[in-house]
Amino acid sequence: MKIVPIYLLSGFLGSGKTTLLSQMVEQAQAAGLTPAVLMNELGEVNLDGQLVSKEVAMAEVLGGCICCSMRGDLSLELNQLLQQYKPDLVIVESTGAAHPLESIDAISETSMYKHAKLQEVVTVVDSEHMLARSKSAKDKTYRLMQEQIRCATLILLNKCDRLHPEQVVELQQLVRELNGYAPIITTTQARLKDWSWLLQPSSADLTAQAPGHSEAAKQAQAAQQRYGHAHEHTDEPGHGHVHEHTHEPDHCHAHEHTDEPDHCHAHEHTHEHTDGEHEHTHASHHHHSHVMAHTHYWKQPPHSEQFEAWLAQLPANIYRAKGIMTFRDLPSRFLFQFAYRESDFMRIEPQGTVHDVAVFIGEHFDAEWLKQELEKLEQQADSAGES
Repeated sequence: MKIVPIYLLSGFLGSGKTTLLSQMVEQAQAAGLTPAVLMNELGEVNLDGQLVSKEVAMAEVLGGCICCSMRGDLSLELNQLLQQYKPDLVIVESTGAAHPLESIDAISETSMYKHAKLQEVVTVVDSEHMLARSKSAKDKTYRLMQEQIRCATLILLNKCDRLHPEQVVELQQLVRELNGYAPIITTTQARLKDWSWLLQPSSADLTAQAPGHSEAAKQAQAAQQRYGHAHEHTDEPGHGHVHEHTHEPDHCHAHEHTDEPDHCHAHEHTHEHTDGEHEHTHASHHHHSHVMAHTHYWKQPPHSEQFEAWLAQLPANIYRAKGIMTFRDLPSRFLFQFAYRESDFMRIEPQGTVHDVAVFIGEHFDAEWLKQELEKLEQQADSAGES
């Protein structure tokens, strides 16, 4: 009987998880395998899903983290994917604001009544950001990044091209102190040379790259049993009342995206918005209570140069933004990505009916100020059009 491997992608916001996801999908399809994708977005809309090929069955969990009530949604979506599409493998990309143990917990529950197992937990690290955080204040974001590394069975130090060689060595030592067993691979744009762990998971010899790989899986299981799923949340991860699960996560892996805008959804979500704004916070979750998301539905398209200049001036506590945009001065629609003071725009033809929308993610930012700023951009565009 075939056991479907599930690859969980973890890593903080903007680390490159979706880039990896896209490459995983491409590699699986090229090998004649049928992949399925489950994506979790902190905001109301699945923007990263626009980057997944239309041939790929995809489900989504929107509006929160894969935990508590959302955990039931994850199990439901996984079951639908497995039953309806009969994939050869499933890739789960969790939101960067989530503790991976919650996703591990949810996937393990699914494996109890479906012929599936958690194969790999791949954590993608933004190398430059992680190293910088390690030298500054050890805030909640840094502690979450540490936990994502501790739970991994495979670690990608992404964007290493932005570091000097001696900084790469320093980061490798830092990560090894947090996780003594998982293979550590340095990457640029989350590109890998060896995909055997994905294409032949039973025969992949990751232990040749890092002899403690099997120990990494045991460590992930031990962490799961140690922390479990906390119902009495505190400011420190790993405390409170827990219930234990004994299903062992064997491994975990990454994800990829393509420029194909269309894809097949195993489950669709629709939302009605009257005020054009929505704010979502996670006040009840100890590990990411500091993270909040604000969704803005554009009433008028802004001017491209004004918008890009405005992005560059965002306060430091808004560290991630993405959206699908129409600009007043350009003919195409664009998918924009903003992470840690850098922005990127890609032409896109969204599938179905996709409104112009932007999602902003950060820590304790002023949502009302942000709303007013976005409305100013719309008004400036109107004024420019009338003049």
